[in-house]
Amino acid sequence: METILHLTGPLDPRSGWRASPDRCPIARALDVMSTRSAFLIMREAFYGTSRFDDFVGRAEISEPVAAARLRELVSEGLLVREPYREPGQRTRHRYRLTEKGADLLPVLVGLIQWSQRWLDDDGAGGVLALRHRDCGERVGVGLRCAADHEVAVGELDLTLAAAGAR
Repeated sequence: METILHLTGPLDPRSGWRASPDRCPIARALDVMSTRSAFLIMREAFYGTSRFDDFVGRAEISEPVAAARLRELVSEGLLVREPYREPGQRTRHRYRLTEKGADLLPVLVGLIQWSQRWLDDDGAGGVLALRHRDCGERVGVGLRCAADHEVAVGELDLTLAAAGAR
């Protein structure tokens, strides 16, 4: 049986449930993506960056930081490390998004969208625009239910699955 907490007031599900960090999905996600450099490397991977030196330069992070973050992201299964060799060169490694890593795209798009709305000084929406290739319209993220209805914060119920269910 599910417990339903109606989120009509402040978003505080703790009235009927205490989320320990190891059970909280937000805390668990932040354990994986816990640093600014991890987000910047994932941003670059979505932009098509695959080589170590390019991650360092484009994310503007040091080589030791890039190496540590890439190791962590590979270990977490967000990126995969693949050998490649250019003619006359030694074998090097490139990094490619996995399905798990690609599933972070809505999170990154949400951060872009939020930042452009609330943090841009000029209010113009920033220099970056994501557009749907087929129709040219801007792309953004939003809350939708499985029946494809838009959902506002006041329309959310937080449900807790039965013990042992995921």
